[in-house]
Amino acid sequence: MDGLRIVFMGTPEFAIPSFHKIMSSHHSVVGVVTQPDKPRGRGKKLLPTPIKKVALDEGIDPILQPVKLSDPEFLHQLRTVDPDVFVVVAFRILPEIVLGIPEITSINLHPSLLPKYRGAAPINWTLINGEKETGVTIIEITRKVDAGKILMQQKVKISAEETAGSLHDRLSRVGAEMLVMVLDQIEQDRLQKVDQDDRLATPAPKLTRELCHLSFRQPADKVKNRIHGLSPYPGAFAFLNTQMIKFYRARVVDLTDESVPPGTIISAEGGQLVVACQPGQVEILELQLQGKRVLTAAEFLRGRHLKAGDQFS
Repeated sequence: MDGLRIVFMGTPEFAIPSFHKIMSSHHSVVGVVTQPDKPRGRGKKLLPTPIKKVALDEGIDPILQPVKLSDPEFLHQLRTVDPDVFVVVAFRILPEIVLGIPEITSINLHPSLLPKYRGAAPINWTLINGEKETGVTIIEITRKVDAGKILMQQKVKISAEETAGSLHDRLSRVGAEMLVMVLDQIEQDRLQKVDQDDRLATPAPKLTRELCHLSFRQPADKVKNRIHGLSPYPGAFAFLNTQMIKFYRARVVDLTDESVPPGTIISAEGGQLVVACQPGQVEILELQLQGKRVLTAAEFLRGRHLKAGDQFS
């Protein structure tokens, strides 16, 4: 078998395992599409996207970075490489004019059990909502975002300690394996397509700063889920006096106690930082003072004169 001619579309770290897996298969990556380089760091130096870095290492040509996906020159370059399939992993919404280019189809890897968690932040919302199970779905791309026919789906269990960062890494690896299997099925013309039930769809909208401002005026399990669902990025935060503190890991200590006002530090001794919720208590395990590195609670408490009764807001 000669394999399919693939144009890979992706930008962040999440897409790298999929790119590597396709590169190691018998299918051919004949082009890469990624976001334009952006200025980063203190010097605001233009830096390539994660996918562009690996594509350069692999010697892929062309690497296209359009500002507008409707740009005529970009469309011409896409047509010139004569793709069979577009593979989209964490990129952008493709306009209809782009979807019409590949010979066979365009497919997308989405890190949720579609139709649940359609949208920009499915991993985060899965954890924020306290789900015990998630997964990866590969769909055929249609005009309606994240609503195309399901080509393959795999479930993944979520542990109590899971953060968005650890789940991100696991799902990226699971999805990479699935993608090559789907491409093989496309090549062999043995795909089975399943319609999504739109009645079961739930949203996973973009994360906002307001969402990240942690309120302890909610049950302890919801506080813990919010912390883990936003860890490590963008990070749940609260203020202690005027200092912003981000939280990265926590555990539930109690689910019922309502004797202390929410946000109040109950204990800051013995390396433990326990905070009152409404109801319940959480122990903060990892946190970060603005501008400093991430610390365990024990490291954070050394040299800081926190005491029971201090309050996060």
